[in-house]
Amino acid sequence: MFEVAEIPRKISKQQYREEVPKLREKLLFAVKDERKRAVVIVVSGLDGAGKGETVNLINEWLDPRYLRTRSMRTPTDEELARPRMYRFWRALPPKGRSAVFFGSWYSKPMADRIAGRITDTEYDQALQRIRRFEKMLVDEGVVLLKLWFHLSKKQQKKRLKELEKDKKTRWRVSKKDWQGYESRD
Repeated sequence: MFEVAEIPRKISKQQYREEVPKLREKLLFAVKDERKRAVVIVVSGLDGAGKGETVNLINEWLDPRYLRTRSMRTPTDEELARPRMYRFWRALPPKGRSAVFFGSWYSKPMADRIAGRITDTEYDQALQRIRRFEKMLVDEGVVLLKLWFHLSKKQQKKRLKELEKDKKTRWRVSKKDWQGYESRD
């Protein structure tokens, strides 16, 4: 049911330019072929790792008539008053459509565990609920793609500093990003 796809750490700019049109075309055809099913793309990972750029590329590459992107960062008051998976459940696309979730259902349990707000047992229970949710989606025919973006601590610091230095990207770095960086082992 779940597969891991890892790509080489680095490719040349020339190879990138050659591969992008082919990959873009394959992606469009793959989504078109899946019109009988809903497609959910979950984008998550460390701050500064390229999640935003990836979401922008997905939005650029896919047909906007069949795609909805939703930021899952801060829950609304209504969402907080309901079961945790409610916010994701109500954002699921119908068959023939795709959704990008910028942020994931893993974020809160991971943050709570790192901050010591939940026990290991509570964390395991949260992961079991997530696994059941994902299994139900897949059993119902949803194509579920989970993308995790990771950086070494050294690279994350470098990337956040580069973003802060540039006037055009400075706004993308917040105190919360630096707090996340500082909380890493």
